[in-house]
Amino acid sequence: MLHQDKNKQRLLKLHPANTLSLYDEIDIPKYKLRQETLDPKSAYQLIKNELLDEGNARQNLATFCSTYMEEEATKLMAETLEKNAIDKSEYPSTIELENRCVNMIANLWHAPEHDFIGTSTVGSSEACMLAGLAMKFRWRKQAENLGIDITKKKPNLIISAGYQVCWEKFCVYWDIELRTIPMDAVHLNLNIEEAIHSIDEYTIGIVGILGQTYTGKFDDIRQLDAAVESYNTNAPIQIPIHVDAASGGLFVPFIHPELPWDFRLKNVISINTSGHKYGLVYPGIGWVIWREKIYLPKELIFEVNYLGGPMPTMAINFSRSASQIIGQYYNFLRLGYEGYHKVHMHTQKVAQFISKELEETQLFTFLNKGTTIPVVCFTLKDFSLSWSLYDLSDQLERKGWRIPVYPLPSHAENCTVCRIVCRSDLSLNLAERLLEDTRIAIHVLSKTTKKPQAQNRTGSVKGFTH
Repeated sequence: MLHQDKNKQRLLKLHPANTLSLYDEIDIPKYKLRQETLDPKSAYQLIKNELLDEGNARQNLATFCSTYMEEEATKLMAETLEKNAIDKSEYPSTIELENRCVNMIANLWHAPEHDFIGTSTVGSSEACMLAGLAMKFRWRKQAENLGIDITKKKPNLIISAGYQVCWEKFCVYWDIELRTIPMDAVHLNLNIEEAIHSIDEYTIGIVGILGQTYTGKFDDIRQLDAAVESYNTNAPIQIPIHVDAASGGLFVPFIHPELPWDFRLKNVISINTSGHKYGLVYPGIGWVIWREKIYLPKELIFEVNYLGGPMPTMAINFSRSASQIIGQYYNFLRLGYEGYHKVHMHTQKVAQFISKELEETQLFTFLNKGTTIPVVCFTLKDFSLSWSLYDLSDQLERKGWRIPVYPLPSHAENCTVCRIVCRSDLSLNLAERLLEDTRIAIHVLSKTTKKPQAQNRTGSVKGFTH
């Protein structure tokens, strides 16, 4: 240690702290701050070196998050990182861009004019938290007016077992019972009959999912709305629907505009989406909109006056950069409806091309061929193969591809699936490269892998024929 300290002192005498060369023996701090300063170029390069083994983000087909934006968009976002999205008095023009985005999204979702309310969030997780809290507060007020003992048991939220983890977080954080409806071979999305059967006087609402994380499949929101409408006809507490459109909210309006899933349905009171998914913005940006102001309890809107003037806020997070909001407005301005339609049509075309090519191997059963959102989800047909989907994923990872394999939830946990998320930057050329690497991987596995034991990880399950 003494020898090392002497070397460090010698280096500092030869090179002042702000001119250290990359070729010097510079310690990389891991658990406590460096004692000395470091010049910007050296700090930049050293950190970049630390990130060398992280792989190519464009080959990460596990994530829904955008991995590409145009140079002009990234430049604009970099130039606005210092703007605080919460400070509406200091950055009124930025807040005007946020309001424009809210209005544009509300229009895409057929919200009633002039009566909706919405906000940007840090991804769909915060958006779901806000929507969930709004449902809880409205339920509590209705229950108290009816004389229901709200302390007797927890309020509950009904959702398909294919939910994203943010809903589990919401229920844990705010003391809600997460009442999940199991998935099975017949019901790979929300079992609506079972959902309605699960309602009681402590139910704050039902969540429909437009683009399940596990498979990309849609819940039938129109059928759910009809069932809820029938239930609400004689119910003392009206059950609302929140649509978790994290993946589909900024995709479906451009590709399936005829599909009624949004505020065209009477009982859909709130919707969230992720701007950093098919809104085509870098993480993290989300949006939540309520069809009418009455569905957002006033208790959830706070007035603050210590940033230069009185302003309302309804976010869980407070200070955050406005750059993602500006990035979202850039995309809306740059692409317009036709641009989003063109980008998403290309992405869906790539997903369906991948599905078609994989189907020709006759090895897989498909749960989604990219017909909803651009997600390809499949399982193995044959239990007796000498390799599993996990083996296939491992082989592809050696080529740089990140493709997740996992069991489905609830009653479908014995079905293991592979999921490929297609994003706007996955070109047909890259898709062809992926398919070629997949064919090579299958060939290698078929030649070298020993036949697995009876307890196989392939996870194909009888009854899953989609």
